[in-house]
Amino acid sequence: MPATIGHNFIAGGRSAGGEVILQSLDATTGEALPYRFHQATEAEVDAAARAAEAAYLTYRQVSPEQRAQFLSAIADEIDALGDDFVQLVCRETALPAARIQGERGRTSGQLRLFASVLRRGDFYGARIDRALPARHPLPRADIRQYRIGVGPVAVFGASNFPLAFSTAGGDTAAALAAGCPVVVKAHSGHMATADYMASAILRAAQHTGMPNGVFNMLYGNGVGEWLVKHPAIQAVGFTGSLKGGRALYDMAAARPQPIPVFAEMSSINPVIVLPEALKARGAKIAEELTASVTMGCGQFCTNPGLVIGIRSPAFSDFLHAFAAKMADQSAQTMLNAGTLASYAKGVERLHGHPAIHHLAGQPQQGRQAWPQLFQADIALLTQRDELLQEEVFGPTSIVIEAADAAELHKALAGLQGQLTATLIGEDDDLAGCGELLALLEQKVGRVLFNGYPTGVEVCDAMVHGGPYPATSDARGTSVGSLAIERFLRPVCYQNCPDTLLPDALKNANPLGIMRLLDGQNSRDAL
Repeated sequence: MPATIGHNFIAGGRSAGGEVILQSLDATTGEALPYRFHQATEAEVDAAARAAEAAYLTYRQVSPEQRAQFLSAIADEIDALGDDFVQLVCRETALPAARIQGERGRTSGQLRLFASVLRRGDFYGARIDRALPARHPLPRADIRQYRIGVGPVAVFGASNFPLAFSTAGGDTAAALAAGCPVVVKAHSGHMATADYMASAILRAAQHTGMPNGVFNMLYGNGVGEWLVKHPAIQAVGFTGSLKGGRALYDMAAARPQPIPVFAEMSSINPVIVLPEALKARGAKIAEELTASVTMGCGQFCTNPGLVIGIRSPAFSDFLHAFAAKMADQSAQTMLNAGTLASYAKGVERLHGHPAIHHLAGQPQQGRQAWPQLFQADIALLTQRDELLQEEVFGPTSIVIEAADAAELHKALAGLQGQLTATLIGEDDDLAGCGELLALLEQKVGRVLFNGYPTGVEVCDAMVHGGPYPATSDARGTSVGSLAIERFLRPVCYQNCPDTLLPDALKNANPLGIMRLLDGQNSRDAL
């Protein structure tokens, strides 16, 4: 493969103003790959943000059907990437080819999902309260509302999903669907992968006649602050660590014009194993949990980092089987050296806590991550010990034993916000879980029953979000069609002439979309 120099993507072209050169690396061996990239300068960040700002004036007026064609064209371009691309992603991330092929399908699938959202039109949230001139004591004006894109969006590529949560991932797809141009900050762990994906987006933009600047991408670890603070940027999408997400959130809040940051950050995704399930199938649950904890070297934001059950002989048998299964697991290569170093530090902190005991796993060493299992005193959860609530990104989980159901509820009440919680139970277990479910609803964005959280379906009903610190805004999701709402804002029109109304609100409604309200049927104001 010939050596290449990667340039930043700005306003439909390529730019290489910076002198700092970044090197793409093989995640398994650490050797340099034949791909090098120019780190963006502050001037290039400004140019990319200004290009997105200029494109917004045109792109926000592009019809939903044209935007749908654009998203579908991106999906087609991604699907057409060949085996050489898959091999490159495998080298940059150490993820297997089957995983990358599946993730490519998910990435193009979510682009097509948003294309379908645009075609059905409900994303507009159109609401119409028609004039009531004869109403007493006061007449009512004609009032109509719909939603428009907020403006240029900064998207930070994630490390663990180099396709589905990165350059052309869910945040980018949702923002483009909403009518918002995008400036992506490419993840440093897979820059060549990002280059391929960005080129696919650019080809699709050109083929469908989208404005220059609708998509931009920058390389470099130091560009994030410039991007978030740039006055042209109106929202931020981020998937990564709590430290990184919180830093971006604080930057955005400190701007002269604060903007929203939709950050998915940290989650330990508790799994509650209930008594009758352990009696009926404890060994099977131990095997399934082991597979979930170690899947993809534990590099999923929904990895089950906490397992809780009630003290019993069945729970003891389950714990023994779980530890034995975890002890049999082999080491795996992580996404990059930085991820491995972070994992090793997290495991070391768990080893050093006096109330956390190691149950299984080889000592962490070498260039791979060894799966680990720990057991913690339940008092750490009820006392909200920070270490127990901190995500260890990798193949590690912690088991907690409660004395009874009351102590289980008390411990779960001490949990911070999570992406998911899982209940493993038989019918008799679940029949009495109403109070427990009501508690979990306050803590998480998705509750699973007799399944495991690793794996997120891309569909209309999915929620991949949750209360802080799982995300910075519990009202949204980064997966599923609802993700578009993060990048929309409402606009109201009062007594506006029909010819000036956006098509979605006109009396003739040329888009044919559903109206959520009709003023003729709404209750008169008091």
